[in-house]
Order: sequence, then C-alpha cells, then structure tokens
Amino acid sequence: MDSLDAVRELLAEFPVVDGHNDLPWALRAHARYDLDALDIATHQHEHLHTDLPRLRSGGVGAQFWSVYVPADLPEPVPATLEQIDCVRQLLDRYPADLAPARTAADMEAARRDGRIASLMGAEGGHSIANSLGTLRGLYALGVRYMTLTHNDNVAWADSATDEPAAGGLSRFGREVVREMNRLGMLVDLSHVAATTMRDALDATSAPVIFSHSSSRAVCDHPRNIPDDVLERLPANGGVAMVTFVPKFVLQAAVDWTAAADENMRAHGFHHLDTTPEAMKVHRAFEERTPRPVATASTVADHLDHMREVAGIDHLGIGGDYDGTAFTPDGLDDVSGYPNLLAELLDRGWSRADLAKLTWKNAVRVLGAAEDVARGLQATRGPSNATIDELDG
Repeated sequence: MDSLDAVRELLAEFPVVDGHNDLPWALRAHARYDLDALDIATHQHEHLHTDLPRLRSGGVGAQFWSVYVPADLPEPVPATLEQIDCVRQLLDRYPADLAPARTAADMEAARRDGRIASLMGAEGGHSIANSLGTLRGLYALGVRYMTLTHNDNVAWADSATDEPAAGGLSRFGREVVREMNRLGMLVDLSHVAATTMRDALDATSAPVIFSHSSSRAVCDHPRNIPDDVLERLPANGGVAMVTFVPKFVLQAAVDWTAAADENMRAHGFHHLDTTPEAMKVHRAFEERTPRPVATASTVADHLDHMREVAGIDHLGIGGDYDGTAFTPDGLDDVSGYPNLLAELLDRGWSRADLAKLTWKNAVRVLGAAEDVARGLQATRGPSNATIDELDG
C-alpha cells in the first residue's frame, strides 16, 4: 500500500479537524452570501478553495468556520452576526454533508454519521466590542473559540502584527480569558503577540489553541509560535494547529513579501492596495522577482519541529483556506490534506501519530474546555466587568 492509500484509509476513521477556514467571508466578498451564485455542492475553483466535493476528497471530518470580520469595520458586531448567519444558512442548505456541532460529543456524533462537523470560531476580539455580554451572546449562538486579536491590537490585547500597546493582556483582557474559560469557549492565540500568548497562558485555567499558526523557529514571522510558548502546551493541554500560508511557513516567502511591500511603498502605494495602478506595480515586481513557492514538505518541516518541542499530543491542522491568496504546492485547496499526511508518513510518523494530528487532539481540547467550564460554572456566575472599570 502506498502512502496516499494508507492515509486515505486512516482518514476514513480519523478525518481531519481543520481549525480555521474563511469560507464565510469569501462568500460575503464574492457573492454577498448568495449561495445560489456560489453553490459549494459543486466545484468553484475560480473563486474558492473550499466546496463539499473537495472537503470530502481531502478527508475533512470537522471544520471550524471562521466568522471573521475586519477590525476596521465601524460596526463589527452586526457583521459578525451576519457571518454566523452565513454558517447557519450553509448548515440548513447542506444537511446531508454538514452537521451543526457545538461540543466534542457533537463532533464524534457527526463522525459516526459520516457528516462534517461544523463549528464556528470568531477571529479577533474586536468582534465583541469590549463587551463580555456580547462574548456570551456569541457563545450562545455557537461560537466555540475566539482569537483574541486579528492583525491589529484591541484595547485589551496586543497583536503580533501591530505596535505593542497593552504589553500583552490588560486587566480586562485577562477577564475576557477568564470568562471564556467559564463559558467553555476556547482561547485562540493565533495572531496575538508573543507577550499576549504568555499572559493568556498565565491567566487561563483551560487549554488554549492556536487555530492557524506555525513555528517561529522554522520561519521567523511574528504570526508564528516561539519555542518557549510551544514548550508550555503540555502543561496547559492545548493544541497548536499548523497553518499553510506560504508567507508564514517559508522564510524565503517572508523575505519576498517584505521586499514586495517595500516596493509598493516606494511607489506611493499601501502594501494592501489592490487598485489597478497598484497591482500593475506589484505584477512588475513579481515578474522581476518570482514569488517563492512553499510545498507540503515545507509545512511538514514545521510539524516535525513543533512535535519535537511540544509533543505529538499538542498538534493539529488549521489550513486558513479561503483566507489567503496563495497556498503551497500540493496543498492548493481543501482536497490537499492527504498530501501533507503522506509526507509525514514517509518521514516516519505512525498511524497513531497521524490520528492524533487529524482528529483526536482537537476533539480532546474542546472536551477539556467543556470540563473546565462545568467546574467554573459551579463556583462563579457571569462577569459583568467593563473595560473602563478594569483598565481605566
């Protein structure tokens, strides 16, 4: 049996839990949630990384759908509710394939039914607008993790890709973590500064996750996880879910992106400008300096290192599909997971190792958060603290 056949046999029993997929935002951006225009029951290669046939081909058994909204939206809470509504529309439209899931037990039930457990994660603390009541509202609607920041700081937590302001977590930020623990909502430390990671690990009484982050020792990008943080995961019980975004996993791509951004600024454009004039400048740069290409082997290098530091019980997968313009060769869309797993099998990972990576670790961490929440709810009620009270 070759490696791909062995992996497909494994995935039939222990499918992939992916920690982060931005399909809801892609559906908003491309079709304003018109599910007739972008029907994921059929292949939509031109617009999306994700559809039902490719999820099935990739061996996906559970997906955390990101209900992300940009931090600069003037009213992030209504937009987040629209994202949650998009996931609900998907569940209503495709019940034979997608199963609503809020608990570890729901994930296992979906696996037994042969459906894809569909959970939600909010990306960025701006989605709660400094309100613990809003946090509880998102939980009640099914959101089961929240990334404390996105690319920009929030008033109570520093982002990996912004200038330090809070020094990690503020007092209110620690209260957000405490309330997430009490609810059973996973604290997601992707996107946050290393200081925020350390403060959150100090504050939490439940396991944390990184829904889509890789190793900073292998690729020196601030979005990745330093080794000293990975070393704390065994004691915490958390899971780091490796991401596939080339500029986070391949050092040459990090360096190329920095040079491309500087080229844009030198020509008077913001590095995220996508106007025709700006893209003309960017295409000229790419013609002169071809973009480096990551592969499944690149991602496997991260997993090898993360396993060495954190251990096999603390790893998972979070591809960030439909949230990135570029993907590694062999991991072009959600059908590609078997290629990564075959690479790991060829490197000596066992079937038991892969089962933990794909399914067992992610299900365990959600179940552990639920256990902690039951204990906390028996000893304290909801927090009504405000940012003004705690941070001044």
